[in-house]
Amino acid sequence: MSRSIQATPIRSSQGFRWIQLVLGIVCMASVANLQYGWTLFVLPIQHQFGWTKAEIQVAFTIFILCETWLVPFEGYIVDRIGPKWMVVAGGVATFLAWAIDSYASSLWMLYVGGAVAGFAGGAVYGTCVGNALKWFPDKRGLCGGLTAAGFGAGAAITIAPIRAMIHGSGYQHTFFVFALIYGIIIVVVANFIRAPRHDEMPPLDKIKTLQGTEDVPPQRAVRSPIFWIMYLMFFLVAAGGLMSAAQLAPIAHERGIANSMVTIFGITTPAIVAALTFHSITNGVGRPLNGWFSDHIGRANMMGIAFGIEAVCIAAFGFFGTTAASFIITDALVFLFWGDIFSLFAATVGDAFGRQYVTVNYGIMYTAKGVASLLVPLGNVLTNYTGSWHAVYTVGCLMNLVAALLGFFVLRPVINARLRSADVLVTGERAERALNLQV
Repeated sequence: MSRSIQATPIRSSQGFRWIQLVLGIVCMASVANLQYGWTLFVLPIQHQFGWTKAEIQVAFTIFILCETWLVPFEGYIVDRIGPKWMVVAGGVATFLAWAIDSYASSLWMLYVGGAVAGFAGGAVYGTCVGNALKWFPDKRGLCGGLTAAGFGAGAAITIAPIRAMIHGSGYQHTFFVFALIYGIIIVVVANFIRAPRHDEMPPLDKIKTLQGTEDVPPQRAVRSPIFWIMYLMFFLVAAGGLMSAAQLAPIAHERGIANSMVTIFGITTPAIVAALTFHSITNGVGRPLNGWFSDHIGRANMMGIAFGIEAVCIAAFGFFGTTAASFIITDALVFLFWGDIFSLFAATVGDAFGRQYVTVNYGIMYTAKGVASLLVPLGNVLTNYTGSWHAVYTVGCLMNLVAALLGFFVLRPVINARLRSADVLVTGERAERALNLQV
């Protein structure tokens, strides 16, 4: 039996929900460098202990696997007890993860740090995105994207300080200092995060997108064709971006441009710092921007467009990013259209399967990122076998092309069929225009 999401709105809650969004973004930014700052530590760790890059990057793979595969279980808990204590646990784990890394003198300790970091990232990420989707059923693409942008762009403001501290005080000291900073911020902010009540939902006439009226539990969601089409697309696109994120510094060093000095907006900095900073910014900007577009032209349409452009950007980075300027520009473009998977798929899960179970349903979808992480070490193997990075980026380009085609020619027709079913809520003039765009 379908049930409507309509509720009597409380006017004062409309401003409060934006405060909740900001709190979630702050927490997301505080776990961002567990993923995006990792590349800065790879070479210092290798120089310290002599381990191979492939051995060190296993820690990154463990991080991604734990970050993604634990989210469904964390989401199950959050949907029942609320977000506060899960985010608190994520803050404590953030401190422990980098504290362990700061003392790691063996690979197994480094891997333990990766596993703890994975729990921390997933606990904060899954909870905050799910909470945003619950507070904003009328703006899922935009607000899910803004929350995910905290994870994408949050690293931008600390990339340069982290790199400077690594060079000045060593990577172990840097791990520990930022473990304290991030852990304290998350634990403090988590105390003010909560889920919305039913009487705090916006009225139906404020909802601009087409959405299912039924709250679908995870055991039913995973039996839907829509779910597994999206899962495959998520995996394909995530793989290319993860390989770029994990290997960026080693690639820059191999191309001889990592320490080339560039001047941008009057600031002179090494090319690798500029690349990491700018791709963190574009990664963040792309998530709400593409999410906002999807609110207006349809999720599947936006996926097809964005993933097609992403394929071109990956090819440009892989084959033409050989100078400092081209490296920075093409890398920034790759992440402008890669990060949108974290807004587009989150919003689509909420639209298709409802609000009540959205944290756990999206958590299951998010495990596709974990599956994709398995290709990160394989990227090193493929590079060693072929002698260049070209094969890796050719594969990444083809994966995105397949995802774009799936979006246009497979996902869109399946969504259209669902939109025409009885289990769909169509509200407002914009929703009607959206239906015309989808058909």
